[in-house]
Amino acid sequence: MSQEQKQPRKSSHDEESQAEVAESDVAERKEAIDGDVDAILDEIDDVLETNAEDFVKSFIQKGGQ
Repeated sequence: MSQEQKQPRKSSHDEESQAEVAESDVAERKEAIDGDVDAILDEIDDVLETNAEDFVKSFIQKGGQ
């Protein structure tokens, strides 16, 4: 008497749908991160346009040199 255990097999359709979901999650996270990076870069640009000299002086002072 063989004691085989049947393991559920995933169909190729299930694997494909999981891959599609993972790809869409990655794309959504990439868009969110890109938006955050753009916002930070815009903020840096605004600071540099309005007060570049003070920004550089404060950066030098924070570095301790």
